[in-house]
This record gives sequence, C-alpha cells and structure tokens, in this order.
Amino acid sequence: MANYFKEREKNVNMRLREIRDTLPEFCEEFFVGIEPQTTSLTRLNYAYDLRIFFDYLVKRVRAFRDADPRDLTLDDMEKITSTHLENFMEYLTLYEFDGKEFTNGERGKARKISTVRSFFKYYFNKNELSANVAAKISLPKQHDKEIIRLERHEIEKILNAAEDGEGMSAHQRKILLNTRARDVAILSLLLGTGIRVSECVGLNVTDVDFDTNAFTVTRKGGSRAILYFNDDVKEALRYYVDGERKALLSRTEKLSVPDPDALFLSLQVKRICVRAVENLVKKYAAVASPLKKISPHKLRSTYGTNLYRATGDIYMVADVLGHRDVNTTKKHYAAIEQDHRRAAAKAVTLREDD
Repeated sequence: MANYFKEREKNVNMRLREIRDTLPEFCEEFFVGIEPQTTSLTRLNYAYDLRIFFDYLVKRVRAFRDADPRDLTLDDMEKITSTHLENFMEYLTLYEFDGKEFTNGERGKARKISTVRSFFKYYFNKNELSANVAAKISLPKQHDKEIIRLERHEIEKILNAAEDGEGMSAHQRKILLNTRARDVAILSLLLGTGIRVSECVGLNVTDVDFDTNAFTVTRKGGSRAILYFNDDVKEALRYYVDGERKALLSRTEKLSVPDPDALFLSLQVKRICVRAVENLVKKYAAVASPLKKISPHKLRSTYGTNLYRATGDIYMVADVLGHRDVNTTKKHYAAIEQDHRRAAAKAVTLREDD
C-alpha cells in the first residue's frame, strides 16, 4: 500500500507545482506557511480555487484588467474591496475558464470563498496586509442535503446484480463473468465497512487479516487505522482472493505485473483505479436503484446510516468513518438523530395502558 500512496502523493505534488507556477509569486509564502497544517491534496484544492480567483480579478476588476495573474503583488491585494469579493461570489455562479464553462452551487461557492478568506487571513496575520477585507464576507447559506443511501432491499439487489447479473442485459452478464468475485468483494467491503473509495483501491493483500477479520487502511492525511469486517465481507473477500484474483495472476505470471500486491486488480493486472470503482458502483446501482445517483460515497453513507441506527452512538460512527471532527458526522446524520429523539419521546409513558 505504501507505494500506491507515495505515488499518489507524488502526482498531487507535481500537479500542485504546476498550478502554483500560474499564480502570483507572493503566493509561495502562503503555501509554504500552511504546509504543516494541511495535506498536499488540500493545498492543491486551495491552488485551484486561487487560480480561479486571480483569473476573475484580471477579467472583471478594472484595476487589474488584462494583467497577467503572475504579475500581481501583495500591494495589489490592498486594492481589493469587499465589493470585489461579493462580486466574485456572484461570478462563481457561472464563469468561463480555459475555454470551458463552469457552475457552482452553494457548496462550491462556500469552498472557494473559504479559500480566499484563509488566503487574506494568512497575510493579515503576518502583518503583510493592512486589513482583512475577506473577513467581512459571509459564506453562502448552505441548505442541508438529504442523505442519499441504499435501503436494505436495495443493498440485496446491488449485490445480486454483481453476483448473478440480476436485472442486467445478456451482454452485461457476459462481461460480468470475468470480474464477478472482485466486484462483489468491492461492493461488500464498501457497504460493510464504510471506507472511502481511495482507501479501498489502496489496499494490498497483506493489509487484510482473515484470522481476525481486520484490515489496515491509510486515511486522509496519511494516518493508518485498523478496521474490522463481518463474516459476509470476509466470505466475499476470501472467495475473490483465493479464486478469481489468484487465477488472474497465474494466467499472467510471465508478464510484468506493476503492482502485484494490490488487493483489487483490473483485467490488465493493474491496481484498480478510483474511476473504475466509481463506474462499477454506478453500473450495479442502476439496476438496484435506478432513481438514485449512487456513488462509492453513497455506499459509505449507507454504512454510516445503518451503523448509527443500530448503535445510536455518533462518536462510534465518527471514529469508524475516520471523521476527525464529530461535528462533521453530526451534520451528515442530523436527520437520523431526529428519528432517535422521536423514538425517545415514545419510549417513556406517563400512564399504563388499561
């Protein structure tokens, strides 16, 4: 697993370097300053957001019109007003960048404005800006989104679709023959443990201990955690590892396998990628629940919902899902918390039934 995550980290850092080269030179201090508190992926997202912000400045703000974003200075940041930032929020609704059209909803706007606020706050705290105009900008109000998840009968249907092609065309069932055990194992693991898709594709065979029903994942930020799976997941994993996976490796033993330790392999005998897992989830979910847009993250939500309903312990859910802040978990599962409160109200009666 270490090699996979090192390679991913290297690719993120290379992309970050490319984006930073398109930003004003003074931004380097910001990225160096926040490095100890942030992951490389967070810094990359900051870089993407700032690139849009500076592109907005040179396109829409008269003082910077037609300038090269790389030539902007901290003195130029002193010219920015709260009105400019409010207009930037409106600009994010629909804008063009690099010949493509983009839109943002409440959450997309909130993330980009948060980046700009962090950016101005950093230089203000370093006494390199005389004022923090971004602090005056309120984030757009975000409405709570309903948790999209699979119900119990839909979980059975998605697993049945992967196991025997239930509800699929003859052509789809023919293709399924080559990856049936792998796909069932992936779906079972996602639904039975709630791990992220990035954690799933990063697993090695040696990360799984069938004797203790445990496996080790690398969380966001690089920390390692030991998680556990039930017997249903164990059966699916073991069937895949001892059967389909072993057969695939034996058929290609004379070939150079780039990542032979990877738990989940593609038919090209490479570590399966995030996009491939997203596509297989989408394929089987279209059979199980055609009206819901199901992604690997929705399978994670399904597990979190079921665990919370079974235990009522929000701290346990936060720990198992790897949420650093329990408030993140509370926000996602607030609706279920209301169900618990309603149940609590009915649990205590004042009069016994006659």
